[in-house]
Amino acid sequence: MKMNRLFAGFSMLALSAVMLTGCGGPPPNPVHSAADLKGKHIGVQLGTTGDTLASDLEDTNVEKYNKAADAVKALKQGTIDAVIVDLETANAFVEKNDDIMVLDESFADEEYAIAVNLENSALRDELNGALRALDEDGTLAAIKANYEGDEKGQHPYEIKIGIERSKTLIMATNAEFPPYESYDGKTVVGFDVDMMNAVCDYLGYELKIEDMDFNSVLPAVQNEKADVGVAGLSVTPEREKDVLFTDNYAVTHQVIVVRKK
Repeated sequence: MKMNRLFAGFSMLALSAVMLTGCGGPPPNPVHSAADLKGKHIGVQLGTTGDTLASDLEDTNVEKYNKAADAVKALKQGTIDAVIVDLETANAFVEKNDDIMVLDESFADEEYAIAVNLENSALRDELNGALRALDEDGTLAAIKANYEGDEKGQHPYEIKIGIERSKTLIMATNAEFPPYESYDGKTVVGFDVDMMNAVCDYLGYELKIEDMDFNSVLPAVQNEKADVGVAGLSVTPEREKDVLFTDNYAVTHQVIVVRKK
């Protein structure tokens, strides 16, 4: 009986210690450069380029999340040590969370492009023609400026009224990737959405957006459940085996996000 009381007392003390430790917040940031990633827990969004890069690193523990926001949440809580994600998306999270930051060091550049079915080179060519025209007349530059830089928010794209639209173009995306795509209420918004609205205005198509898990975007295009995949998709040799890609419409690179303290 005496031993039970002693054990119970010890258990309460141990529990109190754990609770006090938890109240102290997350542990200090252990990652200050890419070299520090060795042996650390890294968060990524499942199926992204960040997932591939982290998985290729030696002696690291990769935690995969369906949403980049969930990886950032885990980072803030101290469950993981860093997040690897695209620069613009990292900046979007940093703007809303003053306790995280982006390291200056970055990985290789990557190109974003629109994915289409392997058998639909005609659509790919149409999209390339639209992208070239929108680049030449400054539309793409204005859309980009609306989401980053000093003119952020000053160039919202307005869908053209009165255009005769010959068909509906179904766009598969993952609306968990700001500023390229995210939700504003119940509406999917972002750079990719504005870009595709501009493309559809140019081609005379109606745009329909289907939100789904990131890993479902390319299969939707392959299985012809969607006409295009637009979700901050990086062009890689592996993906080019499954879909056709248009010319790139944006260039970015992967970065490391960590806690400030």
